[in-house]
Amino acid sequence: MCFSAEASFTAGAVLLLVGAATLRRARVRSELPYAWIPVLFGIQQVLEGALWLTFPDRAPLLNTVLTHAYSFFSHVLWPIYVPFAALALETVIWRRRVLIGIAVAGSAVGLYLLVTLFTLPIVATVSGQHIAYESPHFYALAAMSLYLLGTCASLMFSSHARVVAFGVAAFASAVAAYVFYATWFISVWCFFAGVLSVIVFLYFANASRTARVLSAAEELEAH
Repeated sequence: MCFSAEASFTAGAVLLLVGAATLRRARVRSELPYAWIPVLFGIQQVLEGALWLTFPDRAPLLNTVLTHAYSFFSHVLWPIYVPFAALALETVIWRRRVLIGIAVAGSAVGLYLLVTLFTLPIVATVSGQHIAYESPHFYALAAMSLYLLGTCASLMFSSHARVVAFGVAAFASAVAAYVFYATWFISVWCFFAGVLSVIVFLYFANASRTARVLSAAEELEAH
């Protein structure tokens, strides 16, 4: 599989279009965080497309800025954002309690990785037609476990089958990216997960969803 600026820009454009269509289908405010996921992935892919254009040594300062901007999405945003997006959709009380715990764990690892972005150097290099993000930090196994908990397991705890499907697909893509593209894991998994975020649209494409969502939201507010 060959990655390039063109691939990232194309994926970004498609995701922004899908995201716009997804946002238009949101019926209540609680759906908006989940609906924004394809848009955010689209922005992330556009950032990586721009980063590709800075190699080799064409714009060192811009390279550093884009590396950190992309890494903010990959390291910080997703483990914090995804659990809260899943929580906003959830109306089953015991699932909400589990998701609150996962959201705390995801926020903790996201904030930890934010600190590492400022305290430890992160460098992006091109090798083997992929971008490798060298991001050293301590407690790598614990951080990755909490990261997967926030980004994948949170979706799997949803009571909505199409949200669970996205979580399962995201986790499967993480395993595939690690097995086949370990050196470029961050870039490849984010690309896979971004493409898979079109699954988010499927949740909003369910014609029977609107009445159910409005009824559940009213019931939750009553409690």
